[in-house]
Amino acid sequence: MSQKIVAMILAGGKGTRLEALTKKVAKPAVSFGAKYRIIDFPLSNCANSHINTVGVLMQYESVSLDEYIGNGEKWGLNGVRSLTTTLAPRQTEEGLSWYKGTADAIYANIDFLDQCDPQYVLILSGDHIYSTSYDEMLKKHIDNKAECTIAVYEVPIEEASRFGILVTDKKDNIVEFQEKPAHPTSNLASMGIYIFSYRTLRKALIKDAEDENSSHDFGKNIIPMLLGEGKKLIAYRYRGYWKDVGTIKSLHEANMDLIGDKADLNFDYIMGGYKVYSADLWSTPQYVGKGASVSDSLINQGAVILGKVKKSVISNDVVIEKGAVVENSVVMPNVRIEKNAVVKNAVVAPDSIVFADSSVVAEGDDVVLYARKVKSHE
Repeated sequence: MSQKIVAMILAGGKGTRLEALTKKVAKPAVSFGAKYRIIDFPLSNCANSHINTVGVLMQYESVSLDEYIGNGEKWGLNGVRSLTTTLAPRQTEEGLSWYKGTADAIYANIDFLDQCDPQYVLILSGDHIYSTSYDEMLKKHIDNKAECTIAVYEVPIEEASRFGILVTDKKDNIVEFQEKPAHPTSNLASMGIYIFSYRTLRKALIKDAEDENSSHDFGKNIIPMLLGEGKKLIAYRYRGYWKDVGTIKSLHEANMDLIGDKADLNFDYIMGGYKVYSADLWSTPQYVGKGASVSDSLINQGAVILGKVKKSVISNDVVIEKGAVVENSVVMPNVRIEKNAVVKNAVVAPDSIVFADSSVVAEGDDVVLYARKVKSHE
């Protein structure tokens, strides 16, 4: 069935910089903000944009992510006229191979897109924290008769060398792409969010697939190719909150943004009234015991707080025993922090136990990741 726009979410990366958090879990399935997974954000953005067909491209540790996404019911994308489907590498007549890059992942699923027959394709990353509607971006793409529209985020010029940078003219036409330039001439960082006219995208993917020297990457190959061919590419300036949670420190920072006087997010409506949908955990109500202390923190359902919690994000089914202190930390689901333990400036991985009278502490601006599960024979 022909559709106006189809979204493709790239969710197959290993996320190795998140260390133990992604040892057995795909990065987009990592917990965030006490009750969410990272993948909730792009999927909710699609739902809020009334995009009815979404493909989630998986690769690394795809089983848990596939199980979480299911049929898209959590985001209202499982109806008769809507579809969420997971797309993993598959064996074909040419054999079995992993996705070689972001562009190759889309190319490998070109038959899915052909079946949808969209006018436009929205390509997203599955591991960014932001909440928006893509309606305005699509309107700009259509009004400007662009072949590709790229969302950009203004970063401090001294940090621009860490990003793919786009140079534009006064009308936001993209005139140059710089991949992590040593001396950037612009501060417009690509967010890895693209809207393509599908005919243009299809031709570019096929051409790129035939190039043995290509990295098969949108930033490195597809965008420079289109610029070289004189295609019309424009920038869409995104103004809201956006965070790439690719490291333990950035994941901790994004969680801390949810609380405190400078919070950029809140959990009823996130930036401009857009809801973020997630799983209903069916946990028991949270419980704060007699003598416990909680301040400036998010506490999800099922948590039992008997100790002291300050400026922290506490996920579902966490137990913090009497005398324990948790400060400036992110505690993920099913963690037990035993009596008199101290956790400060930390991210505690799911299903971990912090033993009685022990300390998990980082000093200054550092953040420590703690991951310790108790085996049945311990």
